[in-house]
Amino acid sequence: MAHWQGLFCAQVMRMTLSTLNWRRREMVRWLVTCATEVGVRALVSILQSWYTLFTPTEATSIVAATAVSHTTILRLSLDYPQREELASCARTLALQCAMKDPQSCALSALTLCEKDHIAFEAAYQIAIDAAAGGMTHSQLFTIARYMELRGYPLRAFKLASLAMSHLNLAYNQDTHPAINDVLWACALSHSLGKNELAALIPLVVKSVHCATVLSDILRRCTVTAPGLAGIPGRRSSGKLMSTDKAPLRQLLDATINAYINTTHSRLTHISPRHYGEFIEFLSKARETFLLPQDGHLQFAQFIDNLKQIYKGKKKLMLLVRERFG
Repeated sequence: MAHWQGLFCAQVMRMTLSTLNWRRREMVRWLVTCATEVGVRALVSILQSWYTLFTPTEATSIVAATAVSHTTILRLSLDYPQREELASCARTLALQCAMKDPQSCALSALTLCEKDHIAFEAAYQIAIDAAAGGMTHSQLFTIARYMELRGYPLRAFKLASLAMSHLNLAYNQDTHPAINDVLWACALSHSLGKNELAALIPLVVKSVHCATVLSDILRRCTVTAPGLAGIPGRRSSGKLMSTDKAPLRQLLDATINAYINTTHSRLTHISPRHYGEFIEFLSKARETFLLPQDGHLQFAQFIDNLKQIYKGKKKLMLLVRERFG
């Protein structure tokens, strides 16, 4: 019975492949169930001919994942050669799908290829190659985090760097969903060492224009010494990094510039109900200004400039004088 149901379902899958609808997901699961009922040969068959039945996403996330699952192995009482055959077919499928649709399938391909070094390398390379194409920063950060979880921090760093180059955070995007990814990527590079941090900072400065995010990154980079990830063959100096020297100097300058630019942007259209919030923003700016040795002079000059340029906003400038002199 399962055999005939499967044949009927396969025919429907072929007919609807180009007109995807909400029922297809159920049908995909049903066809895989039918194939499982028939036996290992039927599963191998749909894995090998996936492109006539399924989209790349369906093939990796449902078909291949089900075929190699522990439940399937137990249900069919598969011996080792049969398990290996299914796993090999699933890996081949995964790589084909990742090549065809890397945005949707690169992560699934890596997961399916985990236990085979050569296939895993191939899946990783597909993800790297696709980064220059249509991959979004969100997709690349997700794969980068997966790589770190699997114990490949240097590969995670490479993918995070590629993700960073796809990102653009404006001065007023201080709640952007990518901020956590940016902070994670900076923490990763800092844990790997000074060289990785030095390589990432120019990308951060180019992509992130939000002052509060930049100051958060700067603060985190000065709290602990770089290179504490314990990469074999590397030693951490154990020294905290100075904001007066590279690579943090570039980040410091970018953060101060972001505070200056954001201040002017905010003052263009500020209403009295936002005055208190603006003063707190300037207080945060002052913390960053005061990091270098001549910081207090630079901040005083910045405040004097504001008082001169925006002297028409009398009530606000009075608040600025009260707080900052």
